[in-house]
Amino acid sequence: MQANSILKNTAVVGAMTALSRVLGLVREMFQSRLVGAGVEQSAFSLAFAIPNMMRKLFGEGALTAAFVPVFKGEVEAGRMDSARRLARAVMTMSVLMLAAASALAIAGLSAALNWAPALSERTALTLRLTRILVPYMVFICGSAFGMGVLNALGKFAAASLVPCLLNVVWIATLGALCFFPGMPIAVRVMWVSGAILLAGALQMAFMFRCMARRGVSPRPSFAGWRDANTRLVWRNMLVAAVGAGAVQINYMLDQVLAQAASPWAAGVIGYAERLMDLPLGIVGVAFGTVLLPTFSGFFAKDDVDGARKAFLSSTDKLLFVMVPAAVGVGVLAPDMTQVIYEGKAFDATATMRVSRAVACYAAGLGFFGLQKTLVPWFQAQKDMKTPLSVSVKMVFLNATLNILAVWLLPVEWRHVGLAASTVLCAGVACVCLAMCARHKNGSLGLRALLRPVGRTLAASAAMGWAVVAARSKLIALTSARGWDGAAANVARLATLVVLGGAAYFAMQFLLGRLSRKGR
Repeated sequence: MQANSILKNTAVVGAMTALSRVLGLVREMFQSRLVGAGVEQSAFSLAFAIPNMMRKLFGEGALTAAFVPVFKGEVEAGRMDSARRLARAVMTMSVLMLAAASALAIAGLSAALNWAPALSERTALTLRLTRILVPYMVFICGSAFGMGVLNALGKFAAASLVPCLLNVVWIATLGALCFFPGMPIAVRVMWVSGAILLAGALQMAFMFRCMARRGVSPRPSFAGWRDANTRLVWRNMLVAAVGAGAVQINYMLDQVLAQAASPWAAGVIGYAERLMDLPLGIVGVAFGTVLLPTFSGFFAKDDVDGARKAFLSSTDKLLFVMVPAAVGVGVLAPDMTQVIYEGKAFDATATMRVSRAVACYAAGLGFFGLQKTLVPWFQAQKDMKTPLSVSVKMVFLNATLNILAVWLLPVEWRHVGLAASTVLCAGVACVCLAMCARHKNGSLGLRALLRPVGRTLAASAAMGWAVVAARSKLIALTSARGWDGAAANVARLATLVVLGGAAYFAMQFLLGRLSRKGR
């Protein structure tokens, strides 16, 4: 796959993901106003983290990473019957195992709610929400598997559109709840959880239909369970699952320590992470989605040079967007948080807390994006052990830093310490993965990125300075004219975003011309 094909597919995935993320922000605007950032939101965040963890382990994470390279190898070799047999066998086994695990989890949660000693209100609510959301892991993992099949076949649009279904159903539910202002917040989050479950079923049904239209039937099949390719997928998946599990342990540890840091910290971190999903999802996830089947195709043909060129081109384009996004989000974190979240149950104190975490997470956007290009490099070679090794090391580093943050920092800054730990671990992981890739396949040619990345850093710094200067003047201007309220905040933020984008591209153009003249 040539560089322009990668960019074309990435643009398709990015556009669909952008739509999903915009819908996600609308959803969060509703959620913040109807639920707030208190105990109920913390309980919901923790409950929703559990099916999301299973999605990472058995859906778009370990299973997809193990399945796509093997499936892509069969497709590249022209063995479509074998590829279909493999897909149906792996899908059937996955759905059955997840359904069994879901049933056991529901039984255990019901027993805990019925027979456990007196539970705190927050704990009881968390268990009830978890019981509702557990079956979602079956639906979302089935959906993620279908996305992997379509991506391996080079069909990215439909798979990228699936998350929009969740957001549409979620927004519709929150909109309906607006007509019941007296409803307790705990009841609201239970209705939201039920809507998520419905959306998951719709997502899986849509993906299975798309698979069938591309010639891969989603009907359950017990044939091929013992094939060599199927066993290879499960062996690689077990290794990848341990690595993905290490990442999820980090995530769950963040959630647990956030609960220990303060009653509101988990909800605040959740809002900040979802704000980061916009730039990361549009660019980082888009590249990661396209690169796994792309790298798999190159390595299936032993074309390491082709994979290296694809990696360098993708990394250059990714950083071209992610670095200025990091600067812009960091500078405008208070403004973005206020415009998107503040209102009703979400007050100015919550805005301050979330914006601090957002500014901290923004510093890691480049690292988060790079991980999306480095990890598929190994997965495409059916090497799950290297990402596993790096992930395990990051678990211990993250745990140490998190505990220190909760122990040493003031209450109002503990959640920022948790965010900083995530950023630092992402940076260290990128360095480790790059070194491992060099050891495995030789130089990645990263020196070729020094000049373009240097221009990007310089242009981003100039953009940040321009936005900071303009922000103070705009605040003074609007205050002097008595312009206040939500409309003024939105107008100011939009102006700053446009100004920042113009400054960045102008500096890139100027530095590019100077660079060409200097050669």
